[in-house]
Amino acid sequence: MAEAAKTIAILGHIRPDGDCVGSCLAVYNYLTEQVPEREIQIYLEEPPVKFSYLKGFETISQNAGTGKIYDLCICLDASDKARLGDFAPYLDHARHSLCVDHHVTNAGYCEKNEILADISSTCEHLCHFMEKDRISKAVAECLYTGILHDTNVFKNSNTSGRTMEIAGMLMDKGIDFNRIINESFYRKTYIQNQILGRALLESITLLDGRCIFSVIREKDIAFYGVTGSDFEGIVEQLQITAGVECAIFMYEISDHYYKVSMRSGDKVDVAKIASYFGGGGHVRAAGCSMGGSVHDVVNNLTLHIEQQLNAREQEI
Repeated sequence: MAEAAKTIAILGHIRPDGDCVGSCLAVYNYLTEQVPEREIQIYLEEPPVKFSYLKGFETISQNAGTGKIYDLCICLDASDKARLGDFAPYLDHARHSLCVDHHVTNAGYCEKNEILADISSTCEHLCHFMEKDRISKAVAECLYTGILHDTNVFKNSNTSGRTMEIAGMLMDKGIDFNRIINESFYRKTYIQNQILGRALLESITLLDGRCIFSVIREKDIAFYGVTGSDFEGIVEQLQITAGVECAIFMYEISDHYYKVSMRSGDKVDVAKIASYFGGGGHVRAAGCSMGGSVHDVVNNLTLHIEQQLNAREQEI
């Protein structure tokens, strides 16, 4: 499909994370290296500057209103059309479309869909389509970044032996994997550390300590001057609390409307819960957006969490 297309648009999901940015730039660099005569453009919301070491980062466009019609639109790491945000018209008007993703909630919304839900990341999935000998160092950096972030530095349950084999192959391309891990995953700004500390300090445990939640309100976001990308890693930090099976982190994006992130151990399917409330994701990492008071949102979520925990305990 890509071979015949002269113009290609690459799209990812709103609030792009490491796998989204990495997969988009991996495809961009791979195609521009293999078929340089093609016109290729990535459209994303402004990505976190911590990924600026990736080749092609500066070419990413935030312009959703060009009106350009592409021969092919490639959608990466976006579980449904709504997740494309303001850039969805590029998909609507493209002559052909392809989706490559790994979210279990993706029902397939493109002309051709390559969805593999039991894999760590979209970047790992892309390695099945790229010729190993043609993966350059620049492409390898993008792919490694995506795998790194969606596996939580190879700690999540979605990490397999195949994941590690692919990571090793990418390391053999000469990438500075130590710098990628430190600068894109662990390093935080002073403000990010402040908001993390606030979220941890004000966290509350529920369900006899099996669930934990924390919330950052709109007024606090304005006070600290943070954006959505500054909240990365908070829900994971909550989830590693001793005795916790499921963590909920939410931040207010408008009056009484929250962006919710959930992480779980091995007893709660948070993708199922997120899907119920119009979101999506993975079995152990998922999210959604919900309206109401903090009390309402937490009560609605913990009702489903408690049902799953009780069901698992009855099985045992």
